[in-house]
Amino acid sequence: MSIKFRLTVMSFFQFFVWGAWLTTLGTYGFVFKGWSGQEFGAVFSTLGIASIAMPALMGIIADRWMNVEKLYGILHILYGVSLFVIAGTDNPVDFFWILLLGMCFYMPTISLSNALSYKILKDNGYDVVKVFPPIRVWGTIGFIVAMWFTNLFSDPHSPLAFGIDLGSKVASVFGNAINANQFYFAAFGAIALGIYSFTLPNCPPARLIEKGAPLTRKLGLDAFRLFGEKKMALFFVFSMFLGAALQLTNMYGDAYLKDFQNIPAYTKSVVVEYSTMIISISQISETLFILTIPFFLRRFGIKRVILFSMIAWVLRFGFFSLGEPEGFGLLLIIMSNIIYGMAFDFFNISGSLFVETTTDSKIRSSAQGVFMMMTNGFGAILGSSVSGFVIQQYFTVDGLKDWGGIWMCFAIYALIVAIAFGLLFKHKHNPNDVANVAH
Repeated sequence: MSIKFRLTVMSFFQFFVWGAWLTTLGTYGFVFKGWSGQEFGAVFSTLGIASIAMPALMGIIADRWMNVEKLYGILHILYGVSLFVIAGTDNPVDFFWILLLGMCFYMPTISLSNALSYKILKDNGYDVVKVFPPIRVWGTIGFIVAMWFTNLFSDPHSPLAFGIDLGSKVASVFGNAINANQFYFAAFGAIALGIYSFTLPNCPPARLIEKGAPLTRKLGLDAFRLFGEKKMALFFVFSMFLGAALQLTNMYGDAYLKDFQNIPAYTKSVVVEYSTMIISISQISETLFILTIPFFLRRFGIKRVILFSMIAWVLRFGFFSLGEPEGFGLLLIIMSNIIYGMAFDFFNISGSLFVETTTDSKIRSSAQGVFMMMTNGFGAILGSSVSGFVIQQYFTVDGLKDWGGIWMCFAIYALIVAIAFGLLFKHKHNPNDVANVAH
């Protein structure tokens, strides 16, 4: 079995075990469980809270004390176990704490999977910029497959929802309904991935600490010194702002489409019945845009590629604001999901490669963790907390949300971020910088 194929399998399941429940979490809590916003709203912050410290901490451990593939495997097994417990939880407070624990195990694995792939590919003489995106695209495919599984076998509105009895059989042990299938799918996949990762090539920690090194280096905290460099500090700050934009999509995309059921003319529309599949167009789009990243990076450079991503976020939210389940409005919803591929990939994948090209090999796992901390940590918390307040305060009347106004507000936010980034982030494109990532 080739190295590239083995990493492809890892990438597929890395995001399968997240996609099985991420985009439907809001629908699961608010609709299936019937929890109130006050009871369940804090659940959305678990991803951000876990990402503040855990990715950077696990990156430090991988740089200093433990093989990356072993640490990666242990975290996935623990994540899988936590999902089994989540599936049987009926109290929203307990659900919050268990999911937070699960996210503490899962979120570091995203940056660790990147560091693991880069290390193995380099050790085997591959050009990372050229080879990694086609491997990473299978992560998106895994996310899509998981979403479709959820829509077909966990959503009671699906004609196949009761076509399998996995939920009822497992529920006899864990005490939950068939809707919890999404967590069981993810749990089995996570544990299998954890075991599989122990078969990957050894990636031992660098442990390159010179005599008399300062305490920060001995503790593996050198990656945080990157905030002292103006360019890297700005990059991390804008990572946080774009992380907030991503959180908005994760939190509200599926709920936005489901809410069309409150309009009598759209109650039985395709958008309502198959909302998760409609949202999965976003991930299908990712599979195409990921493959274009090597060309765009070499042709336009990191700054312009990130700027393209920010403009795509403006269009993503703007198209949603004008969307409807029929006619031209439906086309706009589809276009919004297509443009998402550029919005997500051109920052997250290119940003990860940027960190890889601009940081010392001794701290790359830690640096990837810091990048994850800013996007999925502080960015997620910013997106969830501010958006929740704004939506409740200005766009909710008698329990009904003004989704057109909500998405237009998000589009204006993304436009302001794009303009600020274009003016403040200074980076001269050098094609050789991208080529050097292979060495």
